[in-house]
Amino acid sequence: MIAARMIWGDLEAAAPEIVRLGAERFQQSRVALLGTLREDGSPRISPVEPYLTQGHLLFGTMSWSLKTRDLLRDARCVLHSAISNPDSGEGELKLYGRGIEADAQLRTGCREAWWLTRSIEAALVFSLDIDRAAFISWDIEHSQMTVRQWSPQIGYSETRRDYP
Repeated sequence: MIAARMIWGDLEAAAPEIVRLGAERFQQSRVALLGTLREDGSPRISPVEPYLTQGHLLFGTMSWSLKTRDLLRDARCVLHSAISNPDSGEGELKLYGRGIEADAQLRTGCREAWWLTRSIEAALVFSLDIDRAAFISWDIEHSQMTVRQWSPQIGYSETRRDYP
């Protein structure tokens, strides 16, 4: 049985606070870290530029890159928003799912995307199908973290805890 696709727009309906905070992080940093699986099963991490368009979270990869090969072989991946330093207090968006090759309409509908300046053969564009999502907020001054999570099994939850 194939599970229904959960795209960014669907996550917005299921967990609007995670989407709001996550979109802010992407606008601030413009870079995220993509974790893929190498052929031998070991992890690979690579920077990508996420774009939110038409209810989808898109990212492009150079067609010859190892991360592209990884995704075409095994679509499972994780996308983590970038942070600038360990004590910044910047929130962290974590999305777990599958990178699915985007159709031509999605690919060309993202007007600000870098891949539009390249030949169509030079880059592949993926839409992230989301299985789970989390956003971690840090209150550095009070040594507290807030974890907002969503999954289809448990829905949305929010917890606060002290750290370290």
